[in-house]
Amino acid sequence: MTLYHAATYDPSEVDSLWRATAAPATAFGALDGDLDAEVAIIGGGYTGLSAALHLARDHGVHAVVLEASAIGWGASGRNGGFCVPGGAKISLAAMASRHGEDEARRFFDLTLAAVGRVGALLADEAIAAAPQPGGELTLAHSRKALGALARERDEIVALHGHVRELLSPDALREQGLHAPVFFGGLREPVGFGLHPLDYVRGLARAADRRGARIFEHSAVTAWRREGGRHRLETAGGAVRAGKVIVATGGYLPEALNPGLAGRVLPILSNIIATRPLTSAEQADQGWTSTQMVCDSRALLHYFRLLPDGRFLFGGRGGLGDDPSARAAFRARLTADFHKAFPAWREVDITHFWRGLVDLSADLVPHCAALEGDASVLVGCAYHGSGVSMATETGAQLAALAVGQQVDALPDFMRRPPPRFPLPGLRKLYLAGAIAGYALSDRFN
Repeated sequence: MTLYHAATYDPSEVDSLWRATAAPATAFGALDGDLDAEVAIIGGGYTGLSAALHLARDHGVHAVVLEASAIGWGASGRNGGFCVPGGAKISLAAMASRHGEDEARRFFDLTLAAVGRVGALLADEAIAAAPQPGGELTLAHSRKALGALARERDEIVALHGHVRELLSPDALREQGLHAPVFFGGLREPVGFGLHPLDYVRGLARAADRRGARIFEHSAVTAWRREGGRHRLETAGGAVRAGKVIVATGGYLPEALNPGLAGRVLPILSNIIATRPLTSAEQADQGWTSTQMVCDSRALLHYFRLLPDGRFLFGGRGGLGDDPSARAAFRARLTADFHKAFPAWREVDITHFWRGLVDLSADLVPHCAALEGDASVLVGCAYHGSGVSMATETGAQLAALAVGQQVDALPDFMRRPPPRFPLPGLRKLYLAGAIAGYALSDRFN
């Protein structure tokens, strides 16, 4: 089932800043005829293309990738370009309480390795994606939130030994990170920004060069078993495969396979971008840093100054995706931007776009076979941190597909995402969650 307006799933390319500024794409034709493959991959984003690349490069398996639109059409080509440690919607302390300290440490190690994997791929596969080093800064939206960030720093040091830096408002101002609505911040030193569409297109070229077969505009319309193998049908042909990797994130095609139903909750994320800011305009606001930043709200904002001087400002939320709902959320996001950066109230906003990120019921990512069918693998639920975690998950899915152990994964990731109870009510759950988060953000 689909939870949003039909426009959310329109396969036309999105008019984002990334599309406007990306290097020319490599065109991959649509599937025409029938093929046999050891592994078929549904979805041409970070997860699917990382899986295809690692299958070919590391395991000698030349998978077939089926993308419903153009490469990077979904979240992989629309996100804010934050390559940072993450992937779960719960804190490390909560994870330790729920799953044990060893599992929490293993997960944190995985998130750090995931960022390293992206950096290595950029270098090894010569992918030009305009990386901006410097880690990620979380800014406190209240004094109470600053205290929570200090506790988070202490918890991570105690559990893992990883050090994050707590910054005062004066230190932020000195580093060119002044916005009047924040009370301090916590810097994670690992991570970098990038051009997400250039990155995903680079992954596609690398996978193709290594021997993967990639087909765009080849939506899977039917999926059935045929002689012990999977048959994935598209408008132009079919792929018969021994194993299938489902790598579609918030656009999970639940109707194709009953085993996929109710596994994730898709949530809208929204971004505006300005024209390039002059040096004088940046100085007027006191914001000259290219640091990646998010705030401490549950319905968080995320933002960064891009290499060409444009400012990107994103935010989660919204229940509708029809034209009126889009316009309303754009106005809301613009108002939030102006409140945080009042010196830029008159700066033109040139782009607005949105798309789906995905959450799991247990608020952690998953990389596993479906129950009772080891030939169907799913990687999903990155909770808005998909640049690194989707890339890492793709590599782990490749190992699973060839029967290898995946010891780097914590046990809770090696299970398929649990189904939401009464999944037809997921949008109601989301409405309640957004209302609760908004209230929490107001009083915390």
